[in-house]
Amino acid sequence: MSNPKILVVHLKEIIYTVIFAALGILLIILLVAMFLNKDKDANSTKQDQLYIPGVYSAALILNDSALNLEVLVDANHINSVEIVNIDEATTTMFPLINPSLELISSQLYDGVLLEDVEFSENSQYTQTIMLDAVKVALEKAKVQPLQ
Repeated sequence: MSNPKILVVHLKEIIYTVIFAALGILLIILLVAMFLNKDKDANSTKQDQLYIPGVYSAALILNDSALNLEVLVDANHINSVEIVNIDEATTTMFPLINPSLELISSQLYDGVLLEDVEFSENSQYTQTIMLDAVKVALEKAKVQPLQ
C-alpha cells in the first residue's frame, strides 16, 4: 500500500503570500500608470499655457524720453504692468501716464483681452501707445506653438 503524504499548510502563510502578491501587483500598476501619464500631462500643460512665466519689457518712447514698460506674467495671467525708469520730468510733461497705465493694467488683471481693452476719452492716445507697448512685451512672452 502506498503511504499517504499529508501536507500541512498554515492559513497564516497563505494570507501573507496573497497580501504580498497583491501589493506587488498594485505597485507595478501604479508605476506603469505614473510614467505613462507623465508624458501626456507634459504635452497638455504646454498646450494650455498662454505665456512663458517671467518679466518681459518693451520700449516706450514719448518725445525724447525712452521708458521701459515691464509686464510680469505667469503661465496664464498678466500679474503686473509697470513703467520702470520714469523720472519726475517725464511725469510732469505727461501727467496722464500713470492714470492710463492703471486703467489698462486693471482691465488686464481682470482678464480682459488686449483687443477688448476700453480707453477713456481724455487719454485715448496715451493709452493706445501704452497698450501697443504691452502687446510687444506679451508677444515676447507667448508660448510658441508646437510644430
